[in-house]
Amino acid sequence: MAVTKQQILHWLETLAAVLAENKDYLTELDAAIGDADHGVNMNRGFQKVLAQLPTVADKDIGHILKAVSMTLISSIGGASGPLYGTLFLRASTAMAGKEALTDEDLAALLKAGLEGVVQRGKANLGDKTMVDALSPAVDALEAAIATATPLPEALPKAVTAAEAGMKGTIPLVAKKGRASYLGERSIGHQDPGATSAYLLLKTMLDTLEVE
Repeated sequence: MAVTKQQILHWLETLAAVLAENKDYLTELDAAIGDADHGVNMNRGFQKVLAQLPTVADKDIGHILKAVSMTLISSIGGASGPLYGTLFLRASTAMAGKEALTDEDLAALLKAGLEGVVQRGKANLGDKTMVDALSPAVDALEAAIATATPLPEALPKAVTAAEAGMKGTIPLVAKKGRASYLGERSIGHQDPGATSAYLLLKTMLDTLEVE
């Protein structure tokens, strides 16, 4: 199936609403091991994205994703702005000029975003970061698509993997960011970045299923 530009816009618009709904939850998670601002920051950034989308709705998907990147980098504080900004910037480069996406394109979009996050944040799998949700999701999606699994079946596998990765951060010791200062006291807490990354993917699944 092809993913249309309208579906990408719908995903981003819905993601802004989902992050608004989960603002307090993300902030509560961050209060345990961080600066208690992840929910507030993500909501502020994506509300600005929401306001920006109508101005780029007639552009190609790469252009839309780049606009998201620039908006997030300029409006989100802390580590989240550069990390999510880089995710969307790398995705925009990979999708430059495209008006619709194949299944392989969608996998490439997410992989490019993940690679940007890894490079920018210097985080590895198991460091208790958003990589712990994104990396298994990308692996699962690529593996499913490689065996010609259609996107309506492949994307749920990716989201399931992301959820498992998110929950898998609970017993980990944080090795990056503010949470790393806590050492073993970070054990027992779910990483807020992994949680927002899961919400990004879950919202993608929900919006593509609705269309």
